[in-house]
Amino acid sequence: MVPEISLTDPEVLTDPFTAYGRARGESPLARVSAPGFGPVWAVTRHEDARAMLADRRFELSPDSYQRPDVPEHCRPYLRTMSEMEGDEHARLRRLVSPAFSARRALDFRPRIEPLVARLIDELSAEADLLRDFARPLPMDVICELVGIPHPDRPRWREYGAAVASGHGQAFAASIPGIMAGARAAIARRRESPGDDILSDLLAVDGVTEAELVTLVWHLVLAGQTPANLIANAVAALLDHPGQLAALRADPGLMPHAVDELIRWCGPTLLTIPRYAREDVELHGVRIPRGDAIVAAVAAVNRDPRSFPAPDVLDVTKPASGHLGFGHGPHFCLGASLARVQTEVALNALLRRPLAPVTVERAPDPGTWRLSALVVKL
Repeated sequence: MVPEISLTDPEVLTDPFTAYGRARGESPLARVSAPGFGPVWAVTRHEDARAMLADRRFELSPDSYQRPDVPEHCRPYLRTMSEMEGDEHARLRRLVSPAFSARRALDFRPRIEPLVARLIDELSAEADLLRDFARPLPMDVICELVGIPHPDRPRWREYGAAVASGHGQAFAASIPGIMAGARAAIARRRESPGDDILSDLLAVDGVTEAELVTLVWHLVLAGQTPANLIANAVAALLDHPGQLAALRADPGLMPHAVDELIRWCGPTLLTIPRYAREDVELHGVRIPRGDAIVAAVAAVNRDPRSFPAPDVLDVTKPASGHLGFGHGPHFCLGASLARVQTEVALNALLRRPLAPVTVERAPDPGTWRLSALVVKL
């Protein structure tokens, strides 16, 4: 029997890890639905989810990027690598991956540290870390890495906030500005290369200007993940003072801690839907051609078959193998940058005394995220 999960169920909204974990105990597959969404198949166990995400019998929707509310001349740039498959995806991924390697991310660390320090220095004695720190930081980092001039960066923070909303007039209005800013940044780096991602990619034969503009858009879109991850991580550590004390006592634990926090409270609850190219049988269940399927990350990252004591947060243990950044050909291109950015942010924040005042969680069935994280510093 395949368990049914409603995304409007209060338990799913308030404690998805328990709700999806219960489904995982019953079956490797579940059916997930909500008004206007689904039903879709969901893989609930870790190894099965890894297999599905790398299975070429399932493909991403080629039209998921379509946004009728966005000006027509901007729409071609919305089609990122997340909407590409096969040879097209492999070609572009091969060309751009060196600019996003783990070593390159470490090279950028000294550029990220002053951005973090500046934001912390601007915090008041009682501050909303989500609004005043975690949300602006990713856009500041993106601006640094693609060469956006300092006078333009406040506007890019506004773009980031609009994109994070996911819809509405502000979202649509931000897109032309992002595309125009990306083209201007590319022109500057053609004339005067620097130490940044655009300069790296302009030196690669075969990447077109349109692909570079799209890549900047992709960075803005994906840049919201570190914002939610940093806020979730701080809230989790404040709720687990022993883990917080361990990190303060030994900052060298931070690389392990970031992956453990992604596993334990990462923002991704469900992956982007994939669609069966043909009838597929999984665990004795027929998935008809065209049906949507997701990996239930909230379940697979706490699967006891792959992680010992999975419901316990332990920053001292390695958490390799989590699916917080996906798996397979579409593994998150910016994972190394997100890790480094989160490490720098947490290291700097944990050097300050923090006391929680208000921790509010947004009722979002697709993303585990906060709506407010007010602390005293």
